[in-house]
Amino acid sequence: MSGRLSIVGLGPGNTELITPQVTRALEEANDVFGYVPYVARVPDRVGLAKHASDNREELDRARSALAVAASGRKAVLVSGGDPGVFAMAAAVFEAIEDEPHWHELDIEVLPGITAMLAAAAAVGAPLGNDFCAINLSDNLKPWDVIAHRLRLAVEADFAIALYNPRSKARPEGFGKALKIMLQAGAGERLVTFARNVSRPDQSLSTMQLSEAEPEMADMKTLVLIGSSATRRVGRFVYTPRRIE
Repeated sequence: MSGRLSIVGLGPGNTELITPQVTRALEEANDVFGYVPYVARVPDRVGLAKHASDNREELDRARSALAVAASGRKAVLVSGGDPGVFAMAAAVFEAIEDEPHWHELDIEVLPGITAMLAAAAAVGAPLGNDFCAINLSDNLKPWDVIAHRLRLAVEADFAIALYNPRSKARPEGFGKALKIMLQAGAGERLVTFARNVSRPDQSLSTMQLSEAEPEMADMKTLVLIGSSATRRVGRFVYTPRRIE
């Protein structure tokens, strides 16, 4: 097969945070596939075909990109942030798992800066020690699994990055998550709401978890919850490297 599929991350929003590797892949691409708002971030040019699709169509999108690459073209599949973090890289490998004719296709995964890392940098260093990331969307896993992981993350004293906290289709999920973490003893921990991180209208707000309200988050918000050691220093929030 002479084609190639590049699975890339466009970063959190600021074009300066797109890596040179990803820029080169986009410049060489014949076709770009992705969720509508991500494809819209790729500049139009002569010779580039853009294939935008709706949310929750990840497997179909992956199969379409694979098929185009298998035909000999250079296809790029775009995600926001990093393609391996709650994004399209896993969907591609799921699509090829039972399709031997795609196993030998030239596939590369090019990393990007995640919203989690951009938000952490904007506020200081809240992920300076052990941390975890949890996706609050229950589209692909049961809510009971999410609730269990939240409790264990608090009990283990991880800093926690919460993706997809609250949407119009799932308005109650983040409120349930807050309640679980409060019951697990995280009320005094610092929480930062980072909305539209790295964009001109970026907003950051930090408080104790006990002061947080569900309405403070939406799908454009990355929520960072510190460990019990996380603290403020001036206008910054950080988690010390040394844990006693």
